[in-house]
Amino acid sequence: MGIESLGIPFPGESTLIAAALYAGATHRLDILGVIAAASAGAIVGDSIGFWLGHAFGLRLLMRFGRYVRITERRIRLGQYLFRRHGGKVVFFGRFVALLRALAAFLAGANRMPWPRFLVFNALGGVVWSSLYGGGAYLLGGRIVRLAAPVGLALGVLVVAGAIVGVLFLRRHEEVLADRAEREMPGPLFPRHRAEPRR
Repeated sequence: MGIESLGIPFPGESTLIAAALYAGATHRLDILGVIAAASAGAIVGDSIGFWLGHAFGLRLLMRFGRYVRITERRIRLGQYLFRRHGGKVVFFGRFVALLRALAAFLAGANRMPWPRFLVFNALGGVVWSSLYGGGAYLLGGRIVRLAAPVGLALGVLVVAGAIVGVLFLRRHEEVLADRAEREMPGPLFPRHRAEPRR
């Protein structure tokens, strides 16, 4: 779980379900220990991913963002939106494979406040581990059949939400960017403001 939370493709969810199934079938593993280990791995891995995003994410965006039309104004807008809605991204991202690997890094890169990130990260890690681990333990093989459709449904909801969000941002980008400038004045870096490229 920790490796996957760092953004490295790794079967964290499958590992949790397999360990919980093994615990239920053999009783050689304590399910509370499995859930606690999965929660701890998710929280610690996401925390490291957050700090990596915080240390390097913004610099990468400032340096290479222009190649994908990410301007300083859009970076500030991303920070503003993450401050307002980042908790939802971090919590619900735990339940969607791609977001599970990226949400913490994005939260750090977009300067989500650490205490807020930690709360939603911990809640997401514990709820996710408890639902999937406890479900696999109690329902046995049936949870394996349920996990794929539930993950797919959540993925569809996230994609639909992302599409609606992108359409909303395109229509309201200037207004939101102006609001972000007013509410978050000053440089993106405390002692550095990127000069526009000529």
